Amino acid sequence: MLCVDAVLLAVLLFADQFTKHLAVLKLKGQEVFVLIDGVLELDYLENRGSAFGMLQDQKFLIVAVDLIFMAVLLFLLFKLPADRRYVKLHILMTMVMGGGIGNMIDRLRLDYVVDFISFVLIHYPIFNVADIYIVVAVILLFILFVFVYKEEDLTWMNLSFK
Repeated sequence: MLCVDAVLLAVLLFADQFTKHLAVLKLKGQEVFVLIDGVLELDYLENRGSAFGMLQDQKFLIVAVDLIFMAVLLFLLFKLPADRRYVKLHILMTMVMGGGIGNMIDRLRLDYVVDFISFVLIHYPIFNVADIYIVVAVILLFILFVFVYKEEDLTWMNLSFK
């Protein structure tokens, strides 16, 4: 299963980095590109912080926390059984890793994260494909842990929920 995780991670990272590359080529220094008027726009932004622009110019702290979080996820992926019942967990945890690593690549290479998707309908902060991986995966993980998996399904983590 870990080979599948590695292939999925590579595909996710490629898609993230490719879309960011396109954003730099096509959007940097340009006017906002409206996809759906009043709903969705492409707008280049260099985010020097973390989620929602918090911790501006705190690269070392953000990278350190990211590395610790990625190490924990990798540890859990190695412990996660290859059983069919846990395929969704493998995919979702790999998505979180892909998003985190994708943004970390930008932060280490450029000192900022390239953001370019603007959901203006609700005035949501500008984000990127890696952020989508993280948000979607975390929401689905929450649903899995609350509604699908039972305590006995999680004994591989050696945690007690009592």
